[in-house]
Amino acid sequence: MERRVRDDAGMTHVVVVGGGPGGYEAALVAAQLGAEVTVVDRDGLGGSAVLTDCVPSKTLIATAEVMTTVAESGELGVRIDDEPAHPGLASVDLGAVNARVKRLAAAQSVDIQASLERSGVRVVRGLGRLDGPARVVATTDAGSQSYDADVVLVSTGARPRVVEGAEPDGERILTWEQVYDLTDLPERLVVVGSGVTGAEFASAYNALGSEVVLVSSRERVLPGEDPDAAQVLEDVFRRRGMQVLGRSRAQTAQRVGDGVVVTLSDGTKVEGSHCLMAVGSIPNTEGIGLEESGVRLAQGGYVEVDRVSRTSARGVYAAGDVTGVLMLASVAAMQGRIAMWHSLGDAVSPLDLTTVSSNVFTDPEIATVGVTQAQVDAGAQDVESVKLPLATNARAKMQGLHDGFVKLFSRPGTGIVVGGVVVAPRASELIFPITIAVEHRLTVDDVATAFTVYPSLTGSIAEAARRLHTAG
Repeated sequence: MERRVRDDAGMTHVVVVGGGPGGYEAALVAAQLGAEVTVVDRDGLGGSAVLTDCVPSKTLIATAEVMTTVAESGELGVRIDDEPAHPGLASVDLGAVNARVKRLAAAQSVDIQASLERSGVRVVRGLGRLDGPARVVATTDAGSQSYDADVVLVSTGARPRVVEGAEPDGERILTWEQVYDLTDLPERLVVVGSGVTGAEFASAYNALGSEVVLVSSRERVLPGEDPDAAQVLEDVFRRRGMQVLGRSRAQTAQRVGDGVVVTLSDGTKVEGSHCLMAVGSIPNTEGIGLEESGVRLAQGGYVEVDRVSRTSARGVYAAGDVTGVLMLASVAAMQGRIAMWHSLGDAVSPLDLTTVSSNVFTDPEIATVGVTQAQVDAGAQDVESVKLPLATNARAKMQGLHDGFVKLFSRPGTGIVVGGVVVAPRASELIFPITIAVEHRLTVDDVATAFTVYPSLTGSIAEAARRLHTAG
């Protein structure tokens, strides 16, 4: 029997469906603004970002970074005693690594729930479904409950896309959500898909000690990233022994005995011990009453939203991967906050994707913000640019870093910084000063005249800005 819940205290009632970054950040903002907030979540607070994607993968990558540092520290004078089983190398206990991954992800989810509860948010564990634009039904272990809402936020996320003929079995053919159940390091891992997810896992498992084959349907890896950056990464992959198969589309992946065989569109067969399918995502929009409630879906099943996160249904907003706007946890969180600021009458600025910084957590990392090289090459942006190789930086030399660069884009005449790329270890940290410059329309002279520590990798950012100075 369905139970109906409505608290009448003259408050605005907000119901959030899905507890990922878009959902829980929205809930915190709504509670701060005095709304009565309910979050209906099925899989655990934090969503895929915390439980199966960002937090787990970057925890795995943290171990991979240590392995790369050890393996490439000979130039710095570090010597590792040879052992018969692993001559000259450290080894990885993947079972221990993945146990730590799961432990940290679960702890982060618990922390998020505690934060919501401290803010007075009601958390309901169950499947949320819209019953019209002003009502959400939660199906829980105890039955069904319905919640009347003045505002609904849909933030149900996305899941790995499954290719017919390459269905995952959770043991040898895997999605990125299933790799953390492995207890032994794959001997030979075939990664299908060279976008961000595929490149990150290929980089990590290569560093951990697996033989890796990366199958890319495009001419180069990371086709959506800065081409100079992608070329650096592909060169590093090949130098470290990874086999990169460009212009190769996987047709099927089948389990054969204790291994897998991936068949390419030209008939080539690639054998491995395991296969990771990283071929995109599908939004979680089916069966939750969206279209029946007046919420319009775009091609691919994504929820259509405007720049303040409104859907086509009055009072219904959406945030995160379910919208397909830009599938980053930071963007999801901002969409959720904007939705609440707008719906609850607070000051709000529409979402501006031109100031979003993003990062590919490979080794080296690739961080970007603002104007892209693709826009420049297409003639869509009139800019001046400079690219400085990291190898000329004094700190990079000390650390034995040879791969990477800093690239800046500025407007001719005004010198306003409009974009940048950093390819380096921890580029995710180094991009921040460029992001500040883009966000606040600083000029190259503003950046160039700020003090940097010597020696430091950020010194290359200031140097690039100095080279873009125009006299007069």
